[in-house]
Amino acid sequence: MEYMAEAAERSPGHILCCECGVPISPNPANICVACLRSKVDISQGIPKQVSVSFCKQCQRYFQPPGTWIQCALESRELLALCLKKIKAPLSKVMNGAILQQVFVVDYVVQPQMCGDCHRVEAKDFWKTVVQVRQKTLHKKTFYYLEQLILKYGMHQNTLRIKEIHDGLDFYYSSKQHAQKMVEFLQCTVPCRYKASQRLISQDIHSNTYNYKSTFSVEIVPICKDNVVCLSPKLAQSLGNMNQICVCIRVTSAIHLIDPNTLQVADIDGSTFWSQPFNSLCHPKQLEEFIVMDCSIVRDLKRSAGAGMISKKHTLGEVWVQKTSEMNTDKQYFCRTHLGHLLNPGDLVLGFDLANCNLNDEHVNKMNSDRVPDVVLIKKSYDRTKRQRRRNWKLKELPRERENMDRDDERQYQDFLEDLEEDEAIRKNVNVYRDSTIPVESDTDDEGAPRISLAEMLEDLHISQDATGEEGDSMMT
Repeated sequence: MEYMAEAAERSPGHILCCECGVPISPNPANICVACLRSKVDISQGIPKQVSVSFCKQCQRYFQPPGTWIQCALESRELLALCLKKIKAPLSKVMNGAILQQVFVVDYVVQPQMCGDCHRVEAKDFWKTVVQVRQKTLHKKTFYYLEQLILKYGMHQNTLRIKEIHDGLDFYYSSKQHAQKMVEFLQCTVPCRYKASQRLISQDIHSNTYNYKSTFSVEIVPICKDNVVCLSPKLAQSLGNMNQICVCIRVTSAIHLIDPNTLQVADIDGSTFWSQPFNSLCHPKQLEEFIVMDCSIVRDLKRSAGAGMISKKHTLGEVWVQKTSEMNTDKQYFCRTHLGHLLNPGDLVLGFDLANCNLNDEHVNKMNSDRVPDVVLIKKSYDRTKRQRRRNWKLKELPRERENMDRDDERQYQDFLEDLEEDEAIRKNVNVYRDSTIPVESDTDDEGAPRISLAEMLEDLHISQDATGEEGDSMMT
């Protein structure tokens, strides 16, 4: 009777545990979970502490057998990496029963430098080098290129960057990264390149070879504010513009303007190398003139086959005199594209072609009356005052360089002034707020085209609350 009553109390489909007699659902072991856990430890053989190798330099984790991967904390990739570290044979428990058990595994992160970072620290290991050169005295194009490299992060895969007299050397551990840099340079500046390689070692048994590759990139030898003389054939192909032109900008192409007609033209790298031309004067030959008289040319007539006319410039006819010849009555007449900026009494920088020895094959073949006496380049302002009021700054590439001399500092200041004056260049550059300079009035007593923080942010269509790296406020 007792057995029948006890069986009646159990619900149908249940059995008694063979150890403790508790009613349970049928399972292959016929034992309750509590008794099964007391007899079997399925975590036996599984390590309770596992080490994970982490490279502090590149922020990557080691994944056996020889891969380093980048994983964020609490990410799915890091969880998968940790689970692969647990290696223990899981056998069935007592007649094939499946048992779940919770236990804690501690992961210890151990610092270990990866092979790539070892090579970087060695500073003498590289597979490919990209040598960027420009045969010119001014570095404006290089300063602009440096900002583009920083903006798009093209320097992140370099082992080191070395600055030399006429260019930069970028060292890489793989040829693919160097090829990406060369492709980037071809898209940003007019240039050409040559590739070469040198055999370092070889294994005749496995038929493997070790090469070091070199990409020699040459940028066109023309910078902003250079005066150039085009060949007659090239000038005719550009809309019958005059041969004497001024370079107003160098981006992915050379942007020229004719100071006599305001005609503009763009010359890409392939066109330049097929019909090359040189700069007539270098920046050190710039002379200061004072404007004696200036009149605006209203009716600008164009010939039938003329090209595009610049709408950002105004054609003016001016009489100027050298500030070094104020004790004489000698004056020069010229046409200029700076008619909207010049007034009598202003100072302007330009090249004196009349008293300059021009050693150029295209100029020597021109009629003397076609060569202007003076070519005006830009208006002159008080540089000290502009530097004092400049409350923004640029970042630089981490490179090996010598101390910047006085000429390099002057060229860098010229580039900063170009950013303030040229919106087309400024929109491609990341500009950061300089917290060391107090914010002053946006107006300039001399009327200099100094761009303020608010104006620059407005031109670039971004917010003043954008934050850059290293705690600096990024402006674009």
